[in-house]
Amino acid sequence: MSAPHRIVLVGMMGAGKSTVGKALARRLGCRYLDNDEIVAALSGLPTRELLARRGVQALREAESRAVDEVLATPPPLVAGAAAGIVEDDAVCARLHAGAYVVYLRARLDTLVRRVSGTDRPWLGDDPAEALRRLFTGREPRYERLAHLVVDVDDRTPDDVAAEIERAVSAVPG
Repeated sequence: MSAPHRIVLVGMMGAGKSTVGKALARRLGCRYLDNDEIVAALSGLPTRELLARRGVQALREAESRAVDEVLATPPPLVAGAAAGIVEDDAVCARLHAGAYVVYLRARLDTLVRRVSGTDRPWLGDDPAEALRRLFTGREPRYERLAHLVVDVDDRTPDDVAAEIERAVSAVPG
């Protein structure tokens, strides 16, 4: 894999971080690290259960530790970060400095379509309203955090992964 050696995908739930991340890791011949798996390993609980038992603050702290775990893991790797990390300026600064960050940008209607019927802790009974509420104010933060912004609407995960692969191949190590 050419530089950069540590690629982290950010964006809202439903943007495709896990799916695109796995496709990108396959294309680059490296491993994929999933935020939810890291959080579960660090906390001993799946993200949904961690949120239910210990609350939002405990989940956010675990997600911050997951970012630090990704940054401490020897490259090459591709990783997905929790959507909410963008709310923490210190985590964003560490992530931006330690990885090549790609924002998977999706329209709200795309996000709603992708997450409807899934079991995600933040969605409640009205996924569209929950996503609208969560999305408010986050887009400029994602854009500032990212080295690269890729629109994912109406595209296959492999097409998005190919675009990221082309972009990162041009980045000096």
